[in-house]
Amino acid sequence: MAAAMTLVLLIASFPISVRATEETRKKIEEAEREKKNTESQLDETRENLDNLNEQKDTLEGTLNQLNTELSQVSNNLSDLETKITDKEAEIEETNQKIEQTNQELQDAIAAKDKQYETMKKRIKFMYEKSDYLYLEMAFSADSFGEFINRNNYIEQLSAYEEKKLQEYKDTQTAIEEKAAELEAAKKELEDDKGELDDYKVQVVAEQSRVSGLVSQTNSSIASYSNQISDAEAAALAYEQKIKEQEENITALKAKLAEEIRMAQLAAQSSWRDISEVSFAEGDRYLLANLIYCEAGGEPYIGQVAVGSVVVNRVLSSVYPDTIVGVIYQSGQFSPVASGRLALALAEGRATASCYQAADEVMSGTTNVSNCVYFRTPVEGVTPKYTIGGHIFY
Repeated sequence: MAAAMTLVLLIASFPISVRATEETRKKIEEAEREKKNTESQLDETRENLDNLNEQKDTLEGTLNQLNTELSQVSNNLSDLETKITDKEAEIEETNQKIEQTNQELQDAIAAKDKQYETMKKRIKFMYEKSDYLYLEMAFSADSFGEFINRNNYIEQLSAYEEKKLQEYKDTQTAIEEKAAELEAAKKELEDDKGELDDYKVQVVAEQSRVSGLVSQTNSSIASYSNQISDAEAAALAYEQKIKEQEENITALKAKLAEEIRMAQLAAQSSWRDISEVSFAEGDRYLLANLIYCEAGGEPYIGQVAVGSVVVNRVLSSVYPDTIVGVIYQSGQFSPVASGRLALALAEGRATASCYQAADEVMSGTTNVSNCVYFRTPVEGVTPKYTIGGHIFY
């Protein structure tokens, strides 16, 4: 009883820095790293999503501009087609006028030829018999007044012939000029039609180009939309993953808090003396193989320290009171969860030094006082002892 009181006083005089077990601490660190990595992936995905949305917005602006241009091209093309239709109507009207004028010209030429033959005969007659005819007309007059009148008639007749001849010549010239003018107009209209047709072809080509750009832009937008959809899905998945990781970290931290509570409780609880412990058959074999899994590569002093932690838990009232109960308590020793202890037990891997360490601690020896935890060194944990590759607290 005095020994138990002495142990309690020692516990009170040496406060223990309580931390999580190695397995819990590793899980928290790994979960934090995974969360940080997922957050980095989410940030990268969001940045990519922003870039995709920006490029999509730019393409949509380009598409709006192209659609405006296409609408303007279509309007221009409609106006040109109207002008071309009007020009073709004018050309058709001009062709009809030209045909009519040509017919009139042919008729005029025929009339001219007929008139020319008539005039030629009359001139010949007058040339051959003009003197006799004029004398007969003049001297057959009954009076001087009649003679003057007949002479004036002859002069008027001659002037009439000359006038008709000149009118004919003027008419022929006018018709020829009109025909030439209409031919020129026809050529000009045909040239205009050719130019308008060329412009129409150019506008249609431009329309095709703009339509092609619109189609290409639409395809690009569709591609970006698909990429954005994929990125949004990835971001949603990352967010869900982060949420799950946060829940996992919360659970691990809750476990850590529980372990801290248990460690504090252990430090403040009552402890049994080693003489009060009844070890079962197989405890030595089990403890030696656990020591092998946890500290098989450590110096002997490190193997004793690991065994001491197990026995200290058996002595503490807040942990199971048997070697089996302590070692197989849920979530306490990683070789149990990983299956390494089961393999070591099946193959009997514990070395002679592991058995020696087990015997020593089961007899009541401890080189780490009343520490109930050990792990590899980590920032933030203040150890009470550092032995080999482990810290003890």
